Amino acid sequence: MTLLQVRDLAVKLRERTLVSGIDLDLVSGESLALVGESGSGKSITARAVLGILPPGLQASGKITIDDVVVDGKPELASPLRGSVAAMLMQDPFTMLNPLRRIGPQLADSLPRGARKGEASRRDIAARLKEVGLDPAVARKFPFQLSGGMRQRAALAASLMRNPKLFIADEPTTALDVTTQREVLRLIGRLKQERGMGFLLITHDLRVAFSVCDAVVVFYAGRIVEAGSAEKIRASSEHPYTQALLAAEPPVTGRAHVLHALEGSVPRHDDVLNECAFAGRCRWASDACRSGSPELREIRPGHLSACLLAGDLSSRHFDFPQTGPGEAIERSVSEPILRIEELSKTYHGTSAPSVSAVSLEVGQGEAVGVVGSSGSGKTTLARCVVGLETPSKGKITLADSDVTSWMRLDRARRRELRRVVQMVFQDPYSSLNPARTIGATLREVLGAMGQPSDAKHVNELLELVQLPTSYAARRPVTLSGGERQRVAIARALAGRPALLVCDEPVSALDVSVQAQILGLLNRLREELDMSLLFIAHDLAVVRQVCDYVYVMRSGEVVESGPTAAILTAPHHDYTKALIASVPRDDRSWLDS
Repeated sequence: MTLLQVRDLAVKLRERTLVSGIDLDLVSGESLALVGESGSGKSITARAVLGILPPGLQASGKITIDDVVVDGKPELASPLRGSVAAMLMQDPFTMLNPLRRIGPQLADSLPRGARKGEASRRDIAARLKEVGLDPAVARKFPFQLSGGMRQRAALAASLMRNPKLFIADEPTTALDVTTQREVLRLIGRLKQERGMGFLLITHDLRVAFSVCDAVVVFYAGRIVEAGSAEKIRASSEHPYTQALLAAEPPVTGRAHVLHALEGSVPRHDDVLNECAFAGRCRWASDACRSGSPELREIRPGHLSACLLAGDLSSRHFDFPQTGPGEAIERSVSEPILRIEELSKTYHGTSAPSVSAVSLEVGQGEAVGVVGSSGSGKTTLARCVVGLETPSKGKITLADSDVTSWMRLDRARRRELRRVVQMVFQDPYSSLNPARTIGATLREVLGAMGQPSDAKHVNELLELVQLPTSYAARRPVTLSGGERQRVAIARALAGRPALLVCDEPVSALDVSVQAQILGLLNRLREELDMSLLFIAHDLAVVRQVCDYVYVMRSGEVVESGPTAAILTAPHHDYTKALIASVPRDDRSWLDS
């Protein structure tokens, strides 16, 4: 039975078109992935289906959900939300009210007359058990739960009324790899048990291939490739799909080259009369720019909007190739950073967040710290840069004791700030949205005792490969990858000897992720800079780090050269982390 049918969907913002010509089909019990970079039109399409577009956006075309024609109209789609179709958002913390307990929020998903009483409590307990949570979670607030638990609670809220169609918008983007696999495995099991139709929105083709039956690739508000996951995985027939695959970092070895797809997704209306991907495609010709290629069938059930479709296999594409080049032996002369038996216990808690951790970072060395959420990685990094003070242990930075930054005099603190800087996970929250990029960089240059004129601002922008014209722009006008480049430029203002990176690419598209990883590798070499790289994705760590420490529950359980640890791990936890890295086949969730 066809559960969802979309024909010729278009979404406009006044006179501007955001997506057009979208056709989708989803059968009960099957799964469909919408894949593409940020700005491709995936989320807007899903919101149009449910009639929850932001104010000012208008949908047209034909949309049918469970034999009910809704056509993207809120008044027609609203009665179906929750009972027939439900949606899980990307960030569970914004989906859940931080001031209310989980139980009442789950009850809100029930009809008004069924939100109180014993029956409601039984339903809430049953849904929490179904998603692998203890019913006692109903009495907790969102901030008392881990990221994975919050996502499970949000999933339980979405399933309260037994929907037939379940839409998940980037449900695992910011989760660690083990939690990601747990959540996707859970959704897969629930889909099978309930016979639901599952629509997954993701930028990760590996996840799409491993979870979904069919894949639709979006670019600039249009579909550029569609077909079964098996067919697209075996032979992608659009250069954009191939570029996304080539940007994926392999966990099996360090890639000679990660194909960083330069540039960003253009606006739909800016590429109306040409192939939307022509500006970023290595094989674009005059024919590609003289008209927009139609989506056509290349083989049964496999569609592509490329003039070269059917012939792409004969063209060379730089998929990541791994090989030698990773150091097996570690050589640390005089470390730029030494941590000895460091522990950190927060007030009001009994168990330490970090327990007796020791590590070193050599001059010019890149050291990774990996582990699931809650393993103590970020706490360790914050202690290094002085945002937290350890309870025990010692931190030595460039021959200076920085165990307690607050005990240092102001001049010494300022001097050491030029030695170590930090890049955070979310560049938007770390940049002042009211200030221009130039003003932000001028401020930090001045704070570092550097000249803060336009010339030095431009030098920082050029260092991270951004146009100097960006100095006049504000963060909101930049893409996620561009904002992260600005955050890196700000951190480099004092030319630090050590750069601490806390999950700097975990929330970025794979193509942008490849750009940032390439940038960090280049900067490390050019500036002879050391990296302390915090991450949960071992495939990412392998592309950057020479040496790795694996943390679990605040302790280091294994450490060694990256190649040795990821090729032949000894600890079961490390083996579990490696097994959790997404693969492009359905066995990943079952293993």
